[in-house]
Amino acid sequence: MYLSKYESQVYALLRVVTGFLFLWHGSQKLFSFPPVPGEIPLYIVLIGGTTEFFGGLLVMAGFCTRWAAFICSGEMAYAYWKAHALHAILPLMNHGELAMIYCFLFLFISARGAGIFSVDHYLEGRRDLGRRT
Repeated sequence: MYLSKYESQVYALLRVVTGFLFLWHGSQKLFSFPPVPGEIPLYIVLIGGTTEFFGGLLVMAGFCTRWAAFICSGEMAYAYWKAHALHAILPLMNHGELAMIYCFLFLFISARGAGIFSVDHYLEGRRDLGRRT
């Protein structure tokens, strides 16, 4: 296929956009920006907001990507089962589609790593240079 030669760039775009969108969920919880409708329990603000903001930032930058994405994936799995699955098992019925999509996107990013255009990729290249000298 004609896009296969751009697989690395498209994956980097997927990682960056996923992290960027996710950090705003954390920003909403931690800083009320953009404003959040309604009251959020304190443990969700502290744990969820911190994980989403900093996890999203790390994934977007591609720094400690595998660990950050793995933690974000776990948080979204927890969110799905704790907040959505209690109402109905199907994501279409319980409005948990976004949590499930984030969960599996982050799981994929965790398995694949940062890829190009990332701090991890840059640091790996520097380590390889140090080994050759």
